Amino acid sequence: MTGPEPAAPKITVLGAGSWGTTFAKVLADAGSDVTLWARRAEVAERINTEHHNPGYVPGVALPAALRATDDAAEAMHGAEAVVLAVPSQTLRENLAGWQPLLPPDATLVSLAKGVELSTLKRMSEVVAEVADVPMDQVAVVSGPNLAMEIATEQPTATVVACTDHDRAVALQAACSTGYFRPYTNTDLVGIELAGACKNVMALACGMAAGLGYGQNTMSSLITRGLAETTRLGAALGAEPMTFAGLAGLGDLVATCTSPLSRNRTFGERLGRGETLAQAQDATNGQVAEGVKSCSSIRELAARHGVEVPITEVVHQVCHEGLGPVPGAAMLLGREPKPE
Repeated sequence: MTGPEPAAPKITVLGAGSWGTTFAKVLADAGSDVTLWARRAEVAERINTEHHNPGYVPGVALPAALRATDDAAEAMHGAEAVVLAVPSQTLRENLAGWQPLLPPDATLVSLAKGVELSTLKRMSEVVAEVADVPMDQVAVVSGPNLAMEIATEQPTATVVACTDHDRAVALQAACSTGYFRPYTNTDLVGIELAGACKNVMALACGMAAGLGYGQNTMSSLITRGLAETTRLGAALGAEPMTFAGLAGLGDLVATCTSPLSRNRTFGERLGRGETLAQAQDATNGQVAEGVKSCSSIRELAARHGVEVPITEVVHQVCHEGLGPVPGAAMLLGREPKPE
């Protein structure tokens, strides 16, 4: 005689942008009990009544079981896991407002990919500090996860990272579907650095495409970008093999090559000669994460004595007026060395 089915895990997703909405759909499709918090009441209402969020995932039917609200307290009440789906540079401010509402033992899950400008902290470090929880209560989801492809249920894999293996396994089960395959990992440092650095490399690849360069250039940038990221990760105590995995090479290739990648597209506009402001206007005022992270990653690398030439050029193009053509010349003109 079998007992009753275990209750579905109650999970809250804070942020109804493209990745937040998509990840909420994944969780609901996996059988979790999901509430999605949207900043605007009309977005929540449309998700509840029409099961669509056309501003972020147009043409995608959302599960009827997915509930949305603009009330953060209501969204988080009784949640076993709280997913933070806001940009990296606004995570601290948002989380400070939500902190009093967080259920005490809930797993806090970061979807953001970046390094905080003011502190050079990774997102899990920001979460642990602001929420005042131990690091083993914080998890990260990262991989080749372009939101619109996942929203249309194209197969992909990802990594669920947490220093508490049991929490990672629970979250893995909560988001495992026929089209979304999560693997677990305990190397938070490597997973997060890979996720932050790949946005910078995607800007570089976009610039190269905008300049009219082809696949040899792209492959070279991706490969050297991976080497640069791995060097920095090793200096910070990451496991080098992490960078050969889904959150490393997998995410790097997807973000550097896809027209769905905001960073790649943003870089392409810069490569064609547009200014930062023009590129931002063309993306409805949204700044690609790598535009800000290139500065914090550059500073982090300098602090640890690690050379990051691609990141250096991207920073100078984005923030110091260097043109993409002289930027390419800077990279090609570096002193010859063994691989």
